[in-house]
Amino acid sequence: MPFLTPGDPAPWFQARSAGNPRYEFNTVAGRAIVLCFFGSARQPGVLDVLKLFRARTDLFNDDRAAFFGVGCDPTDEAEKRVNEQIPGYRQFWDFDFKISNAFGACAAPGENTNGSLRYAPVSYVLDRQLRVIAAVPLGISDEASIRAHVDRVAKIVDSISQSAAGGLSQPGAPVLLVPRILEPELCRELIDYYNTQGGYDSGYMTSDAQGRTVGVIDYGRKRRRDCNIEDETLRGKIRARIIRRLIPEVFKAYQFRVTQSERYIVACYDTGEGGYFRAHRDNTTRGTAHRRFAVTMNLNAEEYEGGNLRFPEFDDRSYRAPTGGAVVFSCSLMHEALPVTSGKRYCVLPFLYDEAAAKQRNRIAEEDAAKNSEKANAKVD
Repeated sequence: MPFLTPGDPAPWFQARSAGNPRYEFNTVAGRAIVLCFFGSARQPGVLDVLKLFRARTDLFNDDRAAFFGVGCDPTDEAEKRVNEQIPGYRQFWDFDFKISNAFGACAAPGENTNGSLRYAPVSYVLDRQLRVIAAVPLGISDEASIRAHVDRVAKIVDSISQSAAGGLSQPGAPVLLVPRILEPELCRELIDYYNTQGGYDSGYMTSDAQGRTVGVIDYGRKRRRDCNIEDETLRGKIRARIIRRLIPEVFKAYQFRVTQSERYIVACYDTGEGGYFRAHRDNTTRGTAHRRFAVTMNLNAEEYEGGNLRFPEFDDRSYRAPTGGAVVFSCSLMHEALPVTSGKRYCVLPFLYDEAAAKQRNRIAEEDAAKNSEKANAKVD
């Protein structure tokens, strides 16, 4: 297939990197990205190109931008020709050419006289939403062309990683902020409930090697404590206010008819634990694919510092609902809860979805239950 062109969304993929056996590419959004499909480091000039990119630590530092090489030659890994340099510079392995093919870096077998796969090296520059800014073919015939390629890519990265020029429209992330969902008295009741019941370590959902949705605890990615609301009266109060005050606003803004709500918890981000949740999406596993909208309802917005929501695919601004108010956003958007720097942040965090998503959730649950039953029976036999 041909190269992707400016404006095209970059395909998401999972790949093995030098430091991660199942690197989810979608998680790198929020900064400029370079994907350099170099094929094989045995080709003349490739190592020189990679060396020059690696030297640009002013750009490729994971704040302004990140660089990912994509290699298809197993001997590059075996002989350690290509190495990572964290932060900013990483390596994907694409020995089956699936990623290269998705990005148009390889053509069909047989186009060469020996019937082998023809590879077309290219460096893609992607914006913070992982959409193509430029595709720069990797023509490296001599030292001048090597440096010209790196300089051209670096110039593009530099231009898109700077602040936007004054006067340009910057609408921000497509989020909905709705005040006055929960009354102040109910907010305080929920905080008291948390402090009475206590919280437990809150992990996050991911996929294991078999594709199953599993919960994991990783303080490098998330630090939060949650309390399940078991009191049905208290759950009913929250449910009634979501139905009466929030769902009509969601329909008005997104033309989406919510019929289902998942999860009744009070969450606490505590500055004593450095409370935060790094950038993530809420619907990327089989067990969470039904989620449509995430809701953050703050219970004490005036009593802590930091802790705002940020959507790095769009810009660096942050969002905070007032006490009792809600921020609503698509579960597909990358978002993060910034560290709480003072005090404790309390919030209620439901997910919303509709009847079609409920059927999807039930179907996946039934399929997974059947698979687990088959495995159990096989062990017995």
